[in-house]
Amino acid sequence: MSVDGVIVRTAQLGGSTLSRAVQRGDVASEWYSHRPASPAAWRAHALQVRADIDGFDWLTALAPALAATGAAADRLAQAAARGVVVTTGQQPGLFGGPAYTWSKALSALSLADELSAAIDMPVAPIFWAACDDADWMEAAVTHVATARGLQTASLAGHPTEGVAMADVPLGDLTAARAALAAACGSAAQASVLAAVDAAYVPHATVGAAYVQLLRALLEPLGIAVLDAAHPAFRVASDRFLRHALTASASVSESLVARTRAIEAAGYAPQVDVIDGLSLVFHTRLVSNGEGVQRVRVRVPVAEAAAVAREAEPGTLGANVLLRPVLERSLLPTLTYLAGPGELAYFAQVSPIAVALGAAEPVVSPRWAGEVLDGDAYRTLDRLGLNEAILRDPHAAEQQVAQRLLDDGISDTLERLRGAIDAQLRALRDSVDAAGAPVSHEVIAGLSRDLIHRIDKFEHRVLGGVKRTEVDVMRELAFVRASLRPLGKSPERVLNLLPYLARFGVGLLLRLRDASESHAQSLVHGTRADS
Repeated sequence: MSVDGVIVRTAQLGGSTLSRAVQRGDVASEWYSHRPASPAAWRAHALQVRADIDGFDWLTALAPALAATGAAADRLAQAAARGVVVTTGQQPGLFGGPAYTWSKALSALSLADELSAAIDMPVAPIFWAACDDADWMEAAVTHVATARGLQTASLAGHPTEGVAMADVPLGDLTAARAALAAACGSAAQASVLAAVDAAYVPHATVGAAYVQLLRALLEPLGIAVLDAAHPAFRVASDRFLRHALTASASVSESLVARTRAIEAAGYAPQVDVIDGLSLVFHTRLVSNGEGVQRVRVRVPVAEAAAVAREAEPGTLGANVLLRPVLERSLLPTLTYLAGPGELAYFAQVSPIAVALGAAEPVVSPRWAGEVLDGDAYRTLDRLGLNEAILRDPHAAEQQVAQRLLDDGISDTLERLRGAIDAQLRALRDSVDAAGAPVSHEVIAGLSRDLIHRIDKFEHRVLGGVKRTEVDVMRELAFVRASLRPLGKSPERVLNLLPYLARFGVGLLLRLRDASESHAQSLVHGTRADS
């Protein structure tokens, strides 16, 4: 492997048994809306998508929630005039979250570019920032690789429950920002950290900071970022969500039937179905003892009709299974680029669309790619190890420790002690035979002196071995953090910003280029090179 400063490598998407079966095409065809597999089929699908949304000026309605500028705004305008969009998305993560946030976005850009050329129609990529999500643990923690191993950066605030990330303040960022800076190194590019510091200010919310950071880095590439918690988006979604409430009984019945079918086929459904609850959230003001918070609550089916009549505009939201159908109703979405978990839960989406009389969204697997530190590979080579050994949580450390002990120093010193003892006994016999010119105490003193010097030498050797081992184990911690953090692909664990800071935002273009073969395989129905 040729190693420079940073490596971008296509990886397996992975996922659950169901997700992998979807990727192979081994699941029931009725679980998923058919995905086109040729430019002609994609163009026919695009024309149908435009017809489905004809009469709705989606760009005007969602413009405040998109707030696009530059290249991203230009592509949206062209798509609104005579084209379509491809989407992907992710809930907020601290400092952008795991690297797959960016894999998704650049995968969408590659697919939009490939489709634009293949179907002779403008295609704009949109990243759906799910700031209405309430998963504090996912949003508040991120991981970075440092010279000392894997480090965690996290928000200092208290965990929240049921509160959208758009409503959760960031709070004190001192420790989290310091952890990020340590991973970026002394040669960090100012533009990347400036974008971080502009977005992540204490008075901002988790969701707002996430959106601002993504827009700063993605809009120049032509990728628009939709804030799903923005009031304009909530207003545009309101009619659909009220309809979902009024139809919640039939939606629930259809979803339960599909979930049972998935189980009967031997798979575990990605999303648990909770009896008696609709797929719509209602945001209400709730007192928490310190004030009033906006809390999302799933609407019970029994109360759905009343909430549909009485809820204030902008207070309704979609759960994860309803969200793709909502998106398809608001945007001319050709396909959603999904990660492994999303691919699995889309098996539960199509019956929801049918029950609502809505268009079924088409899902495609996203590109998966790893950004790898070249220094980690050089260190791995210097240690005489290969990347495969890192898949075992302890094998690399055991092999290196064994190698440090295999020099036989301890055994040699023990043999030396034994030889000295034997020779001193022989010396004592020789002294006795010569008339004892010195006493046995003198010989015993010589013995103690020699053993002491050997013990002192051994202590120094062991100290050196321990120091070497500490350094080696630290190097191993760096290698493991960079190449196999938490036993997983770096894409699923590591924050990408330190790499962008060290190697430049041009790294995003390398991600785009690496994902091109995957985009071509989706458009033309071929297998991407692995």
